[in-house]
Amino acid sequence: MKPQVLQLNPILVPAINEQLAALYTVHKHYELQDPRAWLAAHGASIDAVITGGHTGISQAQLAQMPGLKVVAINGVGTDAVDLAYCRARGLPVTATLGALTEDVADLAIGLLIAACRNLCAGDRFVRAGQWELQPQPSALPLARRFSGMRVGIVGMGRVGRAVAQRAAAFGCDIGYTDLRAMDDVAHRFVPELRALAHQSDALVLCAAADQAEGIIDAAVLDALGPRGFLVNVARGRLVNEADLTAALLAGRIAGAGLDVFVDEPRVPPALRASEAVTLQAHRASATWETRTAMGEMVLAGIAQALAGERPAMSLTT
Repeated sequence: MKPQVLQLNPILVPAINEQLAALYTVHKHYELQDPRAWLAAHGASIDAVITGGHTGISQAQLAQMPGLKVVAINGVGTDAVDLAYCRARGLPVTATLGALTEDVADLAIGLLIAACRNLCAGDRFVRAGQWELQPQPSALPLARRFSGMRVGIVGMGRVGRAVAQRAAAFGCDIGYTDLRAMDDVAHRFVPELRALAHQSDALVLCAAADQAEGIIDAAVLDALGPRGFLVNVARGRLVNEADLTAALLAGRIAGAGLDVFVDEPRVPPALRASEAVTLQAHRASATWETRTAMGEMVLAGIAQALAGERPAMSLTT
């Protein structure tokens, strides 16, 4: 009999799903009519769980799976899984650390360029036929150059470093803040977030900061200033969205590029309506290359755990 896998989130790469189906009996939690009743009846038979960083899995659900050998997170977010509980239980929790870095950094720079150069507003202007009606150069406002900007990075982990590498190629001056200065990072360390914002033309949020909330508030946005831009490819809750909306509407910052939000998929109407904001639907890792690599890491973590080995990407064992 094949090992039993409970899958809480879909995987969008067919080749990964084919491998899962060949190796395991996969129960798709998100397709069950009564997931609670099913788990109560079948939880004892489950060997592995696949979930996403946003979905996670509750302690109550884990308690119904006494034979569970691994929780494989198809992502990097771990705040929706009780790691302390899993650690005490000796239960490996894996994540796809490192697989997302390049794509998330690419999107961060893309969002910043799109916000600075008004790319989405320009696209809408042309698609709506407005260029023909208003061919004069003044029909669209002048944009902001990205090259040479002062870029402040919040969180100098894998993604922060990749963003810094890309921004440096555009001749940008780089500063960063983190819990401490990094000995192997040559860029300027600024210990206080508000000071970093004051010294930056753009603030890029790359911090995992699972326990942080609302650190980008009115004071930080005012320090960033009316010519400043905010980019968030980290966690939606790092930003006080009411303060951000107020700052954008009042022109206290110039614009924003956002891939993550506090209450996904619900995005505040004022952000959706603003021409100064470039929006994405939490898709920083949504490429074939990254999602395939993530799926392969999920497969590897499950195989290692079921073989009685410590998974290479385990965060708890």
